[in-house]
Amino acid sequence: MKSVKADLKPEYGTIRRTIAAIPRGRVASYGEIAARAGLLRRARLVGRVLREAGAAAKLPWHRVLRADGRFAFAPGSRGYREQRARLLEEGVVVKSGRVDLARFGWQRDLDAEIWRL
Repeated sequence: MKSVKADLKPEYGTIRRTIAAIPRGRVASYGEIAARAGLLRRARLVGRVLREAGAAAKLPWHRVLRADGRFAFAPGSRGYREQRARLLEEGVVVKSGRVDLARFGWQRDLDAEIWRL
C-alpha cells in the first residue's frame, strides 16, 4: 500500500514534474532527472518515485533510462518490450536495448535543441 505521506514529500513532486517535462522523442537518465530536480546523486530516488507513482500518474516513464542509455528492465520482459515500443513510436532509435544519449538525450546539446526543426 502506498503511503500518502510519501506523496507529500516536495522532492517527489519535483521529480514528477521533471519527468513530465521530458519532450516526446527525447530521453533522460535517472541521474540527469535527479540533477535537474536539484537532487544530485539521488538517481535511485527517481526510480522509487516512478515505481510508486504507478500508471495513474501518467508519467512518460519510458523516456527514463540508465546512465549508459540502457533500459532498466530485463531484456525480453514485459516492461522492456513496452518501453522499446513506446520509444520507437516516438522516433527514438533503440539498438540492443540501448538509446544513443548523445543523439536522443534531453537537451544534451543546447544549440541543437534550440535550432532543430
